Amino acid sequence: MGLLKLRCVQFLTNVTKRSALLHYRSLTAASFKYEDLQVTLTDKKQEKPDPNNLLFGHNFSDHMLQVEWTKDDGWGKPVISPLTNLSIHPGAKCLHYAIELFEGMKAYRGVDDKIRMFRPFENMKRMKSTADRAYLPDFDAEELVKCMKKLLQIDREWVPYSTKSSLYLRPTFIGTEPTLGVTKSASALLYVLTGPVGPYYPTGMNPVTLLADPQYVRAWPGGCGNFKMGSNYGPTIKISAEADKKGCQQVLWLYGDDHQLTEVGAMNLFVYWINEQGEKELVTAPLDGLVLPGITRKSLIELAKKWGEFKVTERSYTMAEVTKALNENRLKEMFGAGTACVVSPVEKILYIDNMLNIPTMSEGAPVTMRFLKELTDIHYGRTISDWCEPIE
Repeated sequence: MGLLKLRCVQFLTNVTKRSALLHYRSLTAASFKYEDLQVTLTDKKQEKPDPNNLLFGHNFSDHMLQVEWTKDDGWGKPVISPLTNLSIHPGAKCLHYAIELFEGMKAYRGVDDKIRMFRPFENMKRMKSTADRAYLPDFDAEELVKCMKKLLQIDREWVPYSTKSSLYLRPTFIGTEPTLGVTKSASALLYVLTGPVGPYYPTGMNPVTLLADPQYVRAWPGGCGNFKMGSNYGPTIKISAEADKKGCQQVLWLYGDDHQLTEVGAMNLFVYWINEQGEKELVTAPLDGLVLPGITRKSLIELAKKWGEFKVTERSYTMAEVTKALNENRLKEMFGAGTACVVSPVEKILYIDNMLNIPTMSEGAPVTMRFLKELTDIHYGRTISDWCEPIE
């Protein structure tokens, strides 16, 4: 009985140790915490650019946020430090297997001089979903938003004093393990850059022409088209150059034998028309894996439903439907929507060597411009909304 009792005690002790270790690892791996944030301020502040002549993505603020993760230790402490180059091993998995993702979001200086982030938790929801698809570790969205708010407080003078520009935030998440092999990365880095930006497209609100060529496909069912991964964007650059050669500013990505309309450039796409039942309708592609769940997309749908003035539909629709609506004078407006540009009106589509004239601007694009005004009024504090997260 004595030997049996001793073995039972040893077993229970080992179970307790294992449980404690697993509990420790679950705690360390769960998330970084804002309360552990460490801050080092720069002593070499940059000269700020003219807010009225900003190019998109060309300027970066003085500081950045970084948090490291490892398989053994979980999340480290978040750090805000002067903007600096990254130092990673040339064998890092992000460089070889595109284990990488990012988000695009903005902060605005309102007409009341208050700074607000626009729907940051929607971006965090999408970022966590993409991290799961990239097999990168989970994190607490609220803790990251708190850290980003602190970053914005530190660099608040980088938020343009303008209602024509904003501060762009680029949270980025990369696998950094220096091991070649298509496996989960045992280490990772989450970092956030910020910088003042003007209009994404040089044409501003001028309507654009699209190239719709069915031989090019951006995404497919079961793929990664609905996640914000860098690997979705690199392969589109050459096709964008082909569009430019043909006098088009963007690519309209089609899918399937029936040429379904999915996205335009890096934006979601909307069509406002009179449908075949004679109803006013706003239609956009569904979230079935072919398009990105855009935050601007979601906001426009919610605004339109609140107006209650026309039908709002998320469904697959085809170039045959668009062509038919054009020929029957039922198509009224078409526009892209995204964080970078808010809305971008479409006036032409080059489809199988046939130029389709879209009448978006024929009557001043009232629906498109109404969306633009309502959203920018929220962005710049002319309309107070719980979509905005204030920076104290």
